[in-house]
Amino acid sequence: MRNMQQLLQLIIDNKDRKKNLRAEQADSGNVLYLYDIIDPWFGVTATDMAHAMETFGGADFEMRINSPGGDVFEGRAIQTRLKQYPGNIHVMIDGLAASAATTVALGGKTRTMAAGAFFMVHNSWTLAFGNRHDVRKTGDLLEQIDDAIGADYAAATGKERDQIVQWMDDETWFSATDAKANGFIQDIYTGDDAQAAKNRNAWNLSAYKNVPKALTEQPTPEPPQPDRAHMARYLDMLELGVS
Repeated sequence: MRNMQQLLQLIIDNKDRKKNLRAEQADSGNVLYLYDIIDPWFGVTATDMAHAMETFGGADFEMRINSPGGDVFEGRAIQTRLKQYPGNIHVMIDGLAASAATTVALGGKTRTMAAGAFFMVHNSWTLAFGNRHDVRKTGDLLEQIDDAIGADYAAATGKERDQIVQWMDDETWFSATDAKANGFIQDIYTGDDAQAAKNRNAWNLSAYKNVPKALTEQPTPEPPQPDRAHMARYLDMLELGVS
């Protein structure tokens, strides 16, 4: 129950921070931004994704992800939509792909992560009510969900299921280097680590237990730079005896 309460808190804490879902067409290529939680009420849904992809008319596009996760079933529905898309989809993880967002990321044919980004896997959560038989059935359902998610991870990485299960049990956070070494992604983008840090730190991740320190520490803001032209004018005024 504690985990489900935390998941609900994650959704509540982040629903007003979302940058939403945005499809853009440009000469340089088609881009779809998923900078949001994944949720049928407060975030991006599979229907939203389908409508956004219609913008590209079946042409190839890049999907850029920065998401703390959300609803597991909505994430799997989005993955299905992506896999059924006729064009090629390349996924770029700009800051964070956690929980259900990793399921979405695996809907693309190829994946790249920014050097400062993170990729997190864990077991599914839910809230159960009823007698012991009801709760056991819910546990069985969670096990089936975890098996399906684990099968996706195993197919993407080529790792043994025992290793996948351990990662999910431990709530494992992969840096871009670790994600590539273990087969979750194919490439690392090193062009703008500062922007990746800004993206990944945009979310409240208190629902998770093993969040890396890099995601909980806010960067120290740079001190304001002096307006040199204004200072020069001020000094000129002082020399002239003007106050």
